[in-house]
Amino acid sequence: MEIKIISPAFEDGALIPKKYTCDGKNISPPLKWGSLPSGTESIVIICEDPDAPAGTWVHWILFNLPADCRELAENIPDDETLPDGTRQGINDFGSIGYGGPCPPWGTHRYLFKIFALDGTIDIVHLADKKFLILVMEGRIIAEGCLTGKYQKK
Repeated sequence: MEIKIISPAFEDGALIPKKYTCDGKNISPPLKWGSLPSGTESIVIICEDPDAPAGTWVHWILFNLPADCRELAENIPDDETLPDGTRQGINDFGSIGYGGPCPPWGTHRYLFKIFALDGTIDIVHLADKKFLILVMEGRIIAEGCLTGKYQKK
């Protein structure tokens, strides 16, 4: 099953507004998604730039979103644990939370990937993408992706 993920701030394949980038307020964009398959116990969201010069660059990691969650407001705080139990991992800027698009040159794609898992991720330390992907292996029951683009002016 594919999860339909959208943003009220930009269309799939369109430019991400400046306020969600390093040239603006650098806040996370709002995201919404549709129904999830039965058996979903938690949600993971990973935002990454596959066009980065040194290889894929991770901009945001969220995991253990509640299964009944269907949206994220813009400007999620950069806290390791959010009030609903959602956890945030370490991005490739070396910080917790969202780090907006900031390509050194050219137009880059930013993939907002969503995963429905058959359980929660039970870890006590901060997670990076590499570790999270290992823990998710064999537990993904559906996924989806929203693509935005950005070019520094």
